[in-house]
Amino acid sequence: MNPRVVFWVPALLRLGLTLAVAAIAWWLLGPVSGLALALLITLGLLIVQLNYLHKLGEWLNDPQSTKLPDGWGAWTDVFARLYRLRRDDERNRDELTEWLARFRQAMHLLPEGVAIMDDVLFLEWCNPAAERHLGLTLDRDKGRRVTNLIRHPEFIDYLILGRYEQPLTLSIRGRKLIVQIIPFENRRQILVTHDATDTDRIEAMRRDFIANASHELRTPLTVIVGFLEIALADPGLDEKTRTAHLMLMTEQAGRMQRLIEDMLTLSRLESDEYPLKRERVDVKALVEQVAGDARALSNGRHEIAFTVDGPDVMGSTEELRSAFGNLASNAVRYTPEGGKIELHWLRGPNDLRFEVVDNGIGIDDQHIARLTERFYRVDKSRSRETQGTGLGLAIVKHVLLRHGGKLAIRSVPGKGSVFTATLPNTSLPG
Repeated sequence: MNPRVVFWVPALLRLGLTLAVAAIAWWLLGPVSGLALALLITLGLLIVQLNYLHKLGEWLNDPQSTKLPDGWGAWTDVFARLYRLRRDDERNRDELTEWLARFRQAMHLLPEGVAIMDDVLFLEWCNPAAERHLGLTLDRDKGRRVTNLIRHPEFIDYLILGRYEQPLTLSIRGRKLIVQIIPFENRRQILVTHDATDTDRIEAMRRDFIANASHELRTPLTVIVGFLEIALADPGLDEKTRTAHLMLMTEQAGRMQRLIEDMLTLSRLESDEYPLKRERVDVKALVEQVAGDARALSNGRHEIAFTVDGPDVMGSTEELRSAFGNLASNAVRYTPEGGKIELHWLRGPNDLRFEVVDNGIGIDDQHIARLTERFYRVDKSRSRETQGTGLGLAIVKHVLLRHGGKLAIRSVPGKGSVFTATLPNTSLPG
């Protein structure tokens, strides 16, 4: 219905009723009484309107805590509309609050740092990543000029030149940051930071891996190619020399084969295309097999013993055999002849453990943290003598990570080492 009709029809009816009552009083009691009654009715209506105006003013002063009154006449529709407006406003405010909470949560979870500044570079807001990257604290630094918080000449020049289409690389607090400013609205700017430290580290590891793998493959290839060239240049080599050359080439080819197999194993362990397939692992049989392989590698040069005092586990038999075997073979390679090597499978206080204990040459503390890096060797010349590929402990680390475990190393130079592969109790069969 037309709002004008809704408003004017009741108003005109009330006016007509007032005039009718005044006319009756005029006719029955005389003109003075009729006019007086009409005046009283008009005054009453005026007082009602003024009262509703007063209540409306009180509500407008404090709409959140003051309740809207029940209206009468045209005021019924006025207060009903105000009620709907307030209800819609509250709903919109709740939705806005919810979206703001989601936005803040999303900003808090972002790995990139985000800081909002005004047009004169005063900090208005930043997320936790920006606090970590730039050394900021929102509660302390809000309202302070960013150039006073990030005192780097390259950053100041970046702001002065205003060439924001290209990012800026900074070294802050030992981290490599890629920084870029994005203007938005009329008087605000967003400072975005990306921590590229890990990316650079991974890229450096990739380059080192390629360089090391190339170096490791080049040596045996050089030996093989050299002997083949000798054989081609001198077809009349005596049988003894030819046999010696063939044995050396076979040895170097075996070294290349082991290296390639270890690289393929590492690649498979790191790939998402090869999820861990859990099965019940017969640990006793596994440790017996590892001990047998270690004895074969030792060829009687070491005393090798093993004990199994723990339960079976759920995991990959093949991967655990590779990890345990690498730990055992390392002990054989780096323990002098006549040394003792012990393999133990046992239940720890809060985990399951495979320990390899030897009384070999030991390792300096400065090397222990890097032992699981690919191709890292404490003594490169000795590693070649022992036919190691430099990837064994990297394989151990990745196998344990896939099983939720970790590798711990304790060592004393000249006295021996203890390598402990731990698996969580969640590995126990259900």
